[in-house]
Amino acid sequence: MQTKTIVLIHGLFVNNTSWKEWKTYFENQGYTVHTPSNPGHAGNPVELKRNIPSELRTVSFEQTLDNLVKFIDTLPEKPIVVGHSFGGLLVQKLIELDKAVAGVSIDGAPPKNVMAPLSTIKIVWPVFNFFKGNSPYLGTKDWYHRAFFNNYSREESDKLYETVAAPESRRLARDPLLKSIGNVDFKKAHNPLLFIGGSNDAIFPADFTAKIANSYKDKNSVLDLKIFEGRSHFICGEKGWEEVAEYVLNWIKKQ
Repeated sequence: MQTKTIVLIHGLFVNNTSWKEWKTYFENQGYTVHTPSNPGHAGNPVELKRNIPSELRTVSFEQTLDNLVKFIDTLPEKPIVVGHSFGGLLVQKLIELDKAVAGVSIDGAPPKNVMAPLSTIKIVWPVFNFFKGNSPYLGTKDWYHRAFFNNYSREESDKLYETVAAPESRRLARDPLLKSIGNVDFKKAHNPLLFIGGSNDAIFPADFTAKIANSYKDKNSVLDLKIFEGRSHFICGEKGWEEVAEYVLNWIKKQ
């Protein structure tokens, strides 16, 4: 693959600072790496928790996707897009829009037309809670320990919470479930896609990641799936993240 530009897209409950090590890793491999923040998510997570941005009340899925499209359109070449969690869904949409030469969805969120399992609904309910309106959501240390940092002790998890956890937009989280833009055309031919899951992911189980990947139907398009044993939803930041990044790098080189 000739493209040497990578765009790393963060998910919900964190922001673009979560890609710091990955950015350095791929830059050391000769790539130009961009880590844009989604609207309402820019800044230091420590400060964002203290002063929650009011923009989180209004930011939409369309706005977030359009923000990425406009950013990509400013680049000198069509990039490779790599997204984690909600960023994985954004990767699927960017591939559908032909805005990237290849895409990698890591522990990716589902599009509207793939039903999530009950376990997923239960653990993400606090942010989706319709009774809370569009008030911003900030997960508790306990929630992050169960949802993100379940491969760590509670003490380690609480420390990670301080530096990693960021407030989130309820509207942004709900939008793909409620609006047709959240659908993905699985019959359409597409550029290469890699789906990565973790066997210990408490939000999107590995078999659910496989279900999303296997929804694609075009036999002439490259579609790959890799499940990492023992990895949680914090797969891109937890111990051993280098193995995941190396796998992504090697996959990119094969395309």
